[in-house]
Amino acid sequence: MISLAVALALQSTTALVDDAADPIGDLIAQASPEARDVETTHVGPFASADNVGCTGRREEGALLVCFYPPRTELRLGEVSAVADRDGFALLGIPRRAPASLTLDIDVSAIDHDNLLGIGGSEVWDITQREYNLQQVNGVPQATVTPDPSTLPRRQREYAQKQAAFNSVWDGQGFLGGFIHPAEGITTGVYGSARVYNNGHEGSPHWGLDWANEVGTPIYAPAGGLVTLAEPDMYYEGGLIFIDHGHGLVSAFLHLSGVEVSEGDMVEQGQLIGAMGAGGRATGSHLDWRVKLRNQFYVDPQSLLDLDLSELR
Repeated sequence: MISLAVALALQSTTALVDDAADPIGDLIAQASPEARDVETTHVGPFASADNVGCTGRREEGALLVCFYPPRTELRLGEVSAVADRDGFALLGIPRRAPASLTLDIDVSAIDHDNLLGIGGSEVWDITQREYNLQQVNGVPQATVTPDPSTLPRRQREYAQKQAAFNSVWDGQGFLGGFIHPAEGITTGVYGSARVYNNGHEGSPHWGLDWANEVGTPIYAPAGGLVTLAEPDMYYEGGLIFIDHGHGLVSAFLHLSGVEVSEGDMVEQGQLIGAMGAGGRATGSHLDWRVKLRNQFYVDPQSLLDLDLSELR
């Protein structure tokens, strides 16, 4: 698509406060995703200043796929990225964001005289979202107020998850778009705050939940590299991570079966595991979470709603 060949370079930023309370764990909550308008400002391969931009919702929790000349440096608020060898970059908007964000576009690394005619800044209006506060009962008390004796295990598993989240695969699995990873009833959505058995407010719910019978097949929503595959984690039960490229990592929680191994390459629609009720769960379901470069979680629904057909 693009003849310029450059190495992929992604800039890291300090982890945002939305994600300060991890471990990842999930509880079922009653909610339904709301339909929202999608703003699209980019189609097709780079050819002129009219052919660049980012596609995706300009709202809290959204993922954006951007296309600029290779090595273009992008910054949206505190989130930064560099366009890869083909011109693609991923940006995201945290769960809590200001009403406006500035997109800075820097092409000085490749176009010192600005012959391309692009660059500068754009001010984006960001749609603010409302999140419900939900009371959730019935989860295993050991996962709400863990016994101190489990601390070494929880610390070990936390480090393991952080290492897997720090993966930055140089592939582009995200360009194939995203499909639903499982069949079931939607029982939880991104962003809802939770109050657990002990009456204390926990971390927000970071994923999308689908409830179904134990053993329901789980499929890769997009291609990528498996960076973690464990059958029994303290908070998550069976757990799989897939890096879809540029450090966009999917996490699949509460699995009863794991059909892939760390280091495997998977294709969209490939069987990766089976639904279960392990860890901090009230019943059999899948919790699908998506984290961008280990900085913050984005709404998986925003991935399902992306139309990347003109990017392929």
